[in-house]
Amino acid sequence: MVTLTVTATEKVHDFIQEHGVEGDAGLRVAVLPGGCSGFQYGLNVEDGPESDDEVVDIQGVKVFIDPFSAQYLEGVEIDYVTSFMGQGFTFRNPNSSGGCGCGSSFTV
Repeated sequence: MVTLTVTATEKVHDFIQEHGVEGDAGLRVAVLPGGCSGFQYGLNVEDGPESDDEVVDIQGVKVFIDPFSAQYLEGVEIDYVTSFMGQGFTFRNPNSSGGCGCGSSFTV
């Protein structure tokens, strides 16, 4: 399903430690209606999964994915990049048929 690069995994671990989140905390990866191209990605650290979430352990990071989002996240790679323009998480989605310049909006 979803993969995280080593760099992305390290950043999520760092964030969880810096903010003192404990227990079943993990990274929610979501696809939300909206954005320039129809859908946008959402990332959030949460205390635990919802009852209908798929929970995937990726290199020690619990990833929570709701049923709606799961259909759009097959094969998506999440990375964390640093460049002259800034730093942040990026998404490589082999299923998207288009996107826009913001990098977090896509079309299927």
